[in-house]
Amino acid sequence: MAGKVLRKKTAIRALRRHAERDLVFVMHDWADAYNVGGMFRSAAACGARELIGVGKTPLPPNPMIGVTSMGMHRSVAFREFPRWEGCFAALREEGYVIVAVEISEGALPYLDFEWPPKVALVLGSEGGGLPDNLAKDCDSAVYIPMFGKGRSLNVQTAAAIVGFQAMLS
Repeated sequence: MAGKVLRKKTAIRALRRHAERDLVFVMHDWADAYNVGGMFRSAAACGARELIGVGKTPLPPNPMIGVTSMGMHRSVAFREFPRWEGCFAALREEGYVIVAVEISEGALPYLDFEWPPKVALVLGSEGGGLPDNLAKDCDSAVYIPMFGKGRSLNVQTAAAIVGFQAMLS
């Protein structure tokens, strides 16, 4: 399908059949419900299986989520865990490789990473990122190289960039 212009929703949906990955996003201690709503839109666009909220991350039925999710909070599955340890244990039992999206020691540029068939992308809070002990418990870490003056992107924007790469590489 590379190089073709897609004009119909059915053709666009056909792209999902070409994705070889099972993707979930883990939102750890996000504070902004509007970011969560945007994450529902990004997850739907990437073809992610589900969103997982950990800790204080707001989830539906929070009314602010519906404002930015454009209804995707009703079509993308989600679940929550009070602590990341339980989340990671469940994901590993389900066969997922847990990958932090974080600027950290040993992290690889997301374009150079060899994506596994089942991947859980873990994204930390908007200001603080991931706690060190959580990041160390991830199986791998990737980052988005920044070429301008900014050190990072909005968390759900970063999730979308890395999520699309994971699904299409």
